[in-house]
Amino acid sequence: MAKTKATFSPITLEATRLLGARIRLARRERRWTTQDLAERIGVSRPTLLRIEKGDPTASLGATFEAATILGIPLFDEDASRRRFEASRVEDRLAVLPKTVRKRARIDNDF
Repeated sequence: MAKTKATFSPITLEATRLLGARIRLARRERRWTTQDLAERIGVSRPTLLRIEKGDPTASLGATFEAATILGIPLFDEDASRRRFEASRVEDRLAVLPKTVRKRARIDNDF
């Protein structure tokens, strides 16, 4: 079975390139090599290079870890605000169905 290639919207590509550039800038400002940062986040150097280039297929967890280690804010910097936002999302999810199914098309043309 052939694997389909994901396509990404221009906004997604712009956002991943921006975050990658911010990670690269922060790493260089600290005078860390790519190998230094790769070891700190637990990935290979080629993976870090993909993150810094803004590759949208790079691991989200590794990308966020690099940003966190370098002090790049991902969400609100205030921990209580992040917990509040997470709580709001969980509250909203609690009132929605756990699964989403396509509605069956009913043919009522008699």
